[in-house]
Amino acid sequence: MEITYTMQGDYLLPNLKLPVQDSRPIGLWGKQHLCYIERDHKIRYINLLTKCKLNDYIADIDEQVEEMYMQLVKRFAEQDGCTEQLKAANQMLWVRKMNNAAQRAREIVKVELIYR
Repeated sequence: MEITYTMQGDYLLPNLKLPVQDSRPIGLWGKQHLCYIERDHKIRYINLLTKCKLNDYIADIDEQVEEMYMQLVKRFAEQDGCTEQLKAANQMLWVRKMNNAAQRAREIVKVELIYR
């Protein structure tokens, strides 16, 4: 392997390039997990960062959590009877039940995927 150098003042600095990294967007869930591992799992964070795998890892977590969240909200809404008929008949009850389903799903994904 040949290393090239560039003269910067009195110093020779190696010409280093990072590998191409994934540029998928990171959503709310990914950012929450990133803050968690940065704060509470420093070794995992530094290992992923130095191997240039942090963006891939966080984007994968974000996708997994979003998929799980949507499935849980849908399942909880069905269990609670949140139908289009209920929405037409009693909008406030429908909103209350949907908010409840979303909150339960948020709590589950935080415990199962974000803070693990």
